[in-house]
Amino acid sequence: MILIIDDDIAVRTSLQLLLHSEGYATAEAANEGEALQQLQQHDVALAILDLNFSMETSGKEGMQLLQQIKSGHPALPVILITGWGTIDLAVQGMKLGANDFINKPWENSHLLQSVQTLLDLKEKKTEQLGRRQLDSQYNFQHIIGEDPKMLALLETIGRVADTDASVLIMGESGTGKELIAEAIHQNSKRRGKPFVKVNLGGISTSLFESEMFGHVRGSFTDARYDRTGRFEMANKGTIFLDEIGDLDASSQVKLLRVLQDRTYEVLGSSRTKTLDVRVVCATNRNLEEMVARGTFREDLLYRINLITIKLPPLRERPKDIPLLVNFFLANLRDIYNRPDLAITREAAKWLQQLPLPGNIRQLKNLVERTVLVSRGPLLDVADFQNQYDPSPAKKETVQLPGVGLLTLEEVEVEMIKRAMAFHKNKIAKAAVALGLTRSALYRRLEKYNLPYDETAD
Repeated sequence: MILIIDDDIAVRTSLQLLLHSEGYATAEAANEGEALQQLQQHDVALAILDLNFSMETSGKEGMQLLQQIKSGHPALPVILITGWGTIDLAVQGMKLGANDFINKPWENSHLLQSVQTLLDLKEKKTEQLGRRQLDSQYNFQHIIGEDPKMLALLETIGRVADTDASVLIMGESGTGKELIAEAIHQNSKRRGKPFVKVNLGGISTSLFESEMFGHVRGSFTDARYDRTGRFEMANKGTIFLDEIGDLDASSQVKLLRVLQDRTYEVLGSSRTKTLDVRVVCATNRNLEEMVARGTFREDLLYRINLITIKLPPLRERPKDIPLLVNFFLANLRDIYNRPDLAITREAAKWLQQLPLPGNIRQLKNLVERTVLVSRGPLLDVADFQNQYDPSPAKKETVQLPGVGLLTLEEVEVEMIKRAMAFHKNKIAKAAVALGLTRSALYRRLEKYNLPYDETAD
């Protein structure tokens, strides 16, 4: 049963009709007393709570009732709903335990999607499953691992994949965040629809709206033709927003608005489009620390992390390293036509001792380099040692210009030019060489009016 708590009879009636049309049983309450009484008398599965019960529009009454509900029923999902919604109220409500926040007037499909997602998550029970059991229930064929941490993580993925819950994947670079995002999509109800990957770190601020929402011909100087945005490409499917921690402040606001209202406008058009998409985000940054520093919006964090998945680094699951190596070797046997490739037990044990700060990506590169260089079919410790460089030393002595010869800005411009030339205008590689994120490098290229080719990556 879903409990609707709102002082406006028209709102309660409208919500009841909507929920009844989808087969949900409902109860209603016009004030705090009636709400608490309904919670005592009925088995309520979810509550939709208005934040105001009088002429006051501060949301104070609703917040107090939310605290009472969560105190007596901590596992009960709660959706906050108000005609006086503010970002501050949303964040405050989420901190007090609310699961979602929807403004009046609401979009029926968005509200129903939120209700269904929260009910699905509540009904899913955690089980301790082995790898064979997981593989029999879910499609995890591209994810290698039998470590208990990975099994628990895969169980969580399988449990939430079939819902529409927003998922935030956190982990160090190279831990396989994109593979996890694809697994979520492949095990969801949207598996037959598009899976659209967007590297937010690679989109400059000036192109964010055009890239994400699309544009119509003539909407700006270089808009010679219509462009379909990433959100429209992903409609009915899943959009994977990678490197969300690299998003600048203005783009964070635009993204929040879309995720909040599930509507957007194509650049250059006044027609509003409705969005139906599952959102999965990933980052290797600590977003909570960024919120504390004021570089990432707290309200956006609450909007994207209904479910948070933290991928363990490879050094915390060393037993999976031999499994990964054998998986890589199986692929390399076919690629390089070397069917006898194998690894000694000693080499496998040696690889398990490595810190591997680059995680799975670094391990894969190490194995492939070793295969390319080695002559024999059996790879031993020495073969890997020759290719492993834990901390590459800088071979060139840094020579700085004399004081007064160049300004700091001129030095920065020169280094950017050199990095871009050395890496043949590949933004991603040049950014790494300069110690910048791709979005930061894009901003500097625009700031100094330096030419670059967006298709080079």
